Amino acid sequence: MSCYEIEALRLGLMNVLGTEDRSAREHAEKELDGHLDGPIEALANAETLSAVERHLDAALVDLEEEIAATDEDDPEYDYMRGRLVAVRDAERAVHRLTDQGESVLGGLAEAHDTLHETFPVDE
Repeated sequence: MSCYEIEALRLGLMNVLGTEDRSAREHAEKELDGHLDGPIEALANAETLSAVERHLDAALVDLEEEIAATDEDDPEYDYMRGRLVAVRDAERAVHRLTDQGESVLGGLAEAHDTLHETFPVDE
């Protein structure tokens, strides 16, 4: 059993953050071997946070559809529902990361404006 969404998300975030941990990348790629298609592939190859969010959402929709089509007596059913909880939690973490990044950008803009107000430049 593997959590393709989480491994693809790890790869996408490594791309966005510029993480060069070769062993972590190789581990995630091994977990995804044979499953890199659709939203999972797009998520693994994402290069921006907005792309990560978009492709993670699509992967969640696919997972929800997979769960809805699975019989509750299937031995994989509970694991799949656990996967859904973990991926939704990861989705919230990505949203927090995006919000924090936007907050940093806003703070830098304010600092820039304050600096120019305090020390005006004659043009």
